[in-house]
Amino acid sequence: MKEMLDKKKVVVGMSGGVDSTVAAYKLKELGYEVIGINMKLWKEEKFEDEQFENDGGCCSLSSVNDARRVCSKLDIPFYVVNFKEIFKKKVVDYFVDDYQNGRTPNPCIACNKFIKFDALLRKAHELGAYYVATGHYAKIEYDNNINRYLVKKSNEDKKDQTYAIYNLTQEQLKHTLMPLGDFNSKDDVRKIANSFDFSMSKKKDSQEICFVPDDDYSGFVERYIDKKFTKGNFIDLKGKILGKHNGIINYTIGQRKGLGITFGKPTYVIDINSKTNEITLGDNEGVFKKNLIANEFNSIYYDKIEGELEVYAKIRYSAKLTKCIISVIEEDKIKVTFMSPVRAITPGQAVVFYKGEYMIGGATIERSF
Repeated sequence: MKEMLDKKKVVVGMSGGVDSTVAAYKLKELGYEVIGINMKLWKEEKFEDEQFENDGGCCSLSSVNDARRVCSKLDIPFYVVNFKEIFKKKVVDYFVDDYQNGRTPNPCIACNKFIKFDALLRKAHELGAYYVATGHYAKIEYDNNINRYLVKKSNEDKKDQTYAIYNLTQEQLKHTLMPLGDFNSKDDVRKIANSFDFSMSKKKDSQEICFVPDDDYSGFVERYIDKKFTKGNFIDLKGKILGKHNGIINYTIGQRKGLGITFGKPTYVIDINSKTNEITLGDNEGVFKKNLIANEFNSIYYDKIEGELEVYAKIRYSAKLTKCIISVIEEDKIKVTFMSPVRAITPGQAVVFYKGEYMIGGATIERSF
């Protein structure tokens, strides 16, 4: 099958937003045969109604229409492909399961791994396209010295999205294009959008999780599993009961506001134990940790890591890079020791590693200590 793929043909995941639109525009300008595909993803029934459609949702009715319109202006084919079943299984079910177990999931990372660079890539191959492309701000290059595809930070540091694609495989990177990585600013991207579609250039960036457009995560999970989360105990570091919480799904590590309980001093969530239904509270110092264990480690830069490796890491998309040492303790499990304490290391989130301008891999945080 792959021998029949055309290296000048690319499928672009069209969300109806500025970034994917300009990605398609840029690739056509570079001489590629571009096909636009909008991915129909699973969405809760209450948000299928038009009254809940919003301008920022990547799979709303208005966004599908926007994607269709710009593809017409670009004179490229446009298709809507149903990925509801796999999205529900790989993204929504995972999201709900993590929250039930006291973790804080990152569904966008799961969507990249299983939908945009797997299911969509397979669809691209079915259409004879060698590549899939998205509007991510990142760069992919091949290093002949080490015979590996590498991921490099975007020119626009504030928009850099390498954190969200740490789990891509060499095979996926081989068939992926990210034309926005070379832009120096989002303003430059909007200028291109404005040149052929004024209304598109004014669209706001999508912020919310696409299948929870009202941002009510706890309400969504409770509706999804048809069960209310039970109240449990707030405890201190010594196990003393401090009061009652409203269900572990309503809290995350490092949280201070919205606890529903006051102590006359700043108090933070230190730990969440889903097995005992207890949430540990403490002062700000208790939120800082120097070590973590992470699983499902994916290395992009190195074929294999042996011994200790000194790199920089961040534990969430917006976090600052912190110097650390990583060591592999099992096949896909690593220990990370930071040179200085890091605030609110959160199970379920990703820890992603960097070496200079290169993102070298990452893993899912299991616990901190």
